[in-house]
Amino acid sequence: MDLNIARRKMIDSQIRPNDVTDERVIQAFEKVQKENFVPGAISELAYSEAELETVEGRKLWLARDLSKMLQALEVKSDDLVLVVGAAEGYASALLNELADTVIALEENEEVVEKSSDRVVSLELDRIAFVKGSLKDGFPSEGPYDVIFVNGMVEYVPDAWLDQLSVGGRLGVVIGDERNGQARVYKKSAKAVSYHAEFECVPPKLPEIVQEKGFVF
Repeated sequence: MDLNIARRKMIDSQIRPNDVTDERVIQAFEKVQKENFVPGAISELAYSEAELETVEGRKLWLARDLSKMLQALEVKSDDLVLVVGAAEGYASALLNELADTVIALEENEEVVEKSSDRVVSLELDRIAFVKGSLKDGFPSEGPYDVIFVNGMVEYVPDAWLDQLSVGGRLGVVIGDERNGQARVYKKSAKAVSYHAEFECVPPKLPEIVQEKGFVF
């Protein structure tokens, strides 16, 4: 299989037809070789319309949903970005093409080490993998111009909003296994508001769930 042709077909069939018109976003998907971020045994499936598992508890988004979210975030070339739940590093690599610096946050030390080695080997030197609690974000490197939550969650922790710069954007999908709403939160000097962008159900981040109340 010619993976370059497969990448082009993904863009033409999964991204462009779904109202993604930002050429910077499209060019990022053209440049980043997705096969470098999936297990070798399934590398030929890298550009299929499927949520492939890359590391334990983490799956790739559909290209349609990921591209629409990156477009909605309006990432600028001088932005500092935090990726929450960075996993194997594919979304971080795409953002590396759009932003200045990407902080890639994961909780599992082994994932952090392997993904860090991967981006170094690919010479993606503006991505830094760090270990920490996903719900706490990574305040020591903030505030961030963009925070991208790489998975569907049940709620937005205050820490993420606190770590946005004034004018910063948080891209996140709120929902459950059946329904999800992609939102972009924007922070002004006085408040944080959000706009609902589109419906989608990407893979969940199991670390970010609402605490269940006590029931008799």
